[in-house]
Amino acid sequence: MIEIEALVKRFDGFAAVDGVSLTVGRGAVLGFLGPNGAGKSTTMKMIAGFLAPTSGTARVCGIDVTADPLEAKRRIGYLPEGAPAYPDMTAGDFLEFIADVRGLKGAERRKCLADAIERVEIGPVLEQSIETLSKGFKRRVGLAQAILHDPPVLILDEPTDGLDPNQKHHVRQLIRAMAPAKAIVISTHILEEVEAICTRAAIIARGRVVADGEPLAGGGWRFGNLRAEPGRLEGVFRALTAETQA
Repeated sequence: MIEIEALVKRFDGFAAVDGVSLTVGRGAVLGFLGPNGAGKSTTMKMIAGFLAPTSGTARVCGIDVTADPLEAKRRIGYLPEGAPAYPDMTAGDFLEFIADVRGLKGAERRKCLADAIERVEIGPVLEQSIETLSKGFKRRVGLAQAILHDPPVLILDEPTDGLDPNQKHHVRQLIRAMAPAKAIVISTHILEEVEAICTRAAIIARGRVVADGEPLAGGGWRFGNLRAEPGRLEGVFRALTAETQA
């Protein structure tokens, strides 16, 4: 459902992403890990069609995001870092605006709005302007807009950033519930989150994927010849990325 091949993004000659290739199938939750500046967000922006690649291809549900961006974006729910939104809009008005953008109408529109609001538990703040919301509620409004049209592909950049432990638990449960019908990519710095909800993990450093791992049946993770015992993913992460950091 997500296919990226030899994806490159250069800024003034600097390769922020340098030949990344990955595939993500239905039912998979890919944890996209890496140190700051590794190229995670830039890669996700290219998959979502927010940035055009310098070279390489990204396809969503078989659709090239550069050649046919509107059709690709119809199948994507994207939560960017920072949860940008119109600060003077109320949370409810913002979601109505997103419903307009997504072309939702009638009973389907009402159902999608009600489902998204209930799933991320933002009913109490619908009448508040976004600029007055806490960081956690802003993030939840951002998540609501990403899932509003029930897309088959979700690209979530730090989805639990700013949430308290209870809110993080709720969002993780939501992701697990949605996962069987979708392909989901999650960027996160919270390694326990990867262990809690991801079915795969890719580690990127200096713009390149340095490892692609999967959970072990008895707990823990395997990245090629490297194995992480349960709760010890940090050691493998550091071993794979320390030498590549400036």
